[in-house]
Amino acid sequence: MKKNKTPLMHVLGLSILMGMSSSSFAEIIVNSTPSESQGSISWTSEDASQFLSHGGDALDEPSPQGSTTVTTTLRSTPATTQVPAKKVQILDTQTHANQPSVNARAALVMDAQTGEVLYSKNSNAALPIASITKLMTAVVTSDARLNMNEKITLQQSDFSCSGCKTSSSTLRVGDTMNRAEVLLFALMKSENPAASALARTYPGGRSAFIAAMNKKAKALGMNSTHYMESTGLHPGNVSSARDLGILVNVASQYGVIRQFSTTPRYDFNLGYRVLPSNNTNALVRNGGYNINISKTGFINEAGRCVVMHTTLNNRPVAVVLLGASTSQARTNDAIRLMNWVSSLPKNI
Repeated sequence: MKKNKTPLMHVLGLSILMGMSSSSFAEIIVNSTPSESQGSISWTSEDASQFLSHGGDALDEPSPQGSTTVTTTLRSTPATTQVPAKKVQILDTQTHANQPSVNARAALVMDAQTGEVLYSKNSNAALPIASITKLMTAVVTSDARLNMNEKITLQQSDFSCSGCKTSSSTLRVGDTMNRAEVLLFALMKSENPAASALARTYPGGRSAFIAAMNKKAKALGMNSTHYMESTGLHPGNVSSARDLGILVNVASQYGVIRQFSTTPRYDFNLGYRVLPSNNTNALVRNGGYNINISKTGFINEAGRCVVMHTTLNNRPVAVVLLGASTSQARTNDAIRLMNWVSSLPKNI
């Protein structure tokens, strides 16, 4: 893919770029009200890709999946301000008939606006969650409001951790990219060294990052959740489908997580090699559903897992599946559940 910095200047406008020069990538409002807005800009998805590949520091707030417009709003609050933890009230009023059966060990479908549980299977069981962990990794990274233009070089320690499962990776020790691209690698392609590097480069290092993950979970009321590290390779990273429904709903408030987790494909140009990469979720790659948040996961202990935030029949919905036997079974479960929710009356 040919990269050209020049067109982006025309898209954004010199005055907008000058206004952004002192703001980091993470100093973007993700859930603004009109009174907080200082201005907005739009560009095509191609322009956004160019901006990201050149270490842009102001990309956020995507439109619904499939749209080519991205709206960005600058935050006026200090860079140290974190996105507040918003608790989600889950209403266990599962009364809907003709519910589909699923292969997964645990499942939850929740109305993301009202908190009503539409479908539940073993939803309170604490289970290994594999790379679903990376969704909290992204939330903690976003809350820290770090400079997304900062270069990060992968180290040997990013490729292994005590007690973790082994995994393959297209990344190598010495690969260098900006923090935005590291986060995109972690969310879209589920690269474990990327998630590990995000924790390592957090203020205070990995131990502080893991403490922040568990603190955030507690603040959100995720009482069955515990994190050991940032990738999901440790089987001690556990949560329940109910807790993950809360996390998915909260993560949907972050524009950067919405966009990065639902990017179907991206060619990472490291300068000395290009890594063509696809989203790990076939439903995102195929584009048949309006998916706003996506994260898959797998280790033997966890089975095949996926969490999504989507819109079905004009209803925002969080979908959680843990412990499916195969990737195809996971996808089939998700399709059955989403088609079933789409058939429910809108007023339920």
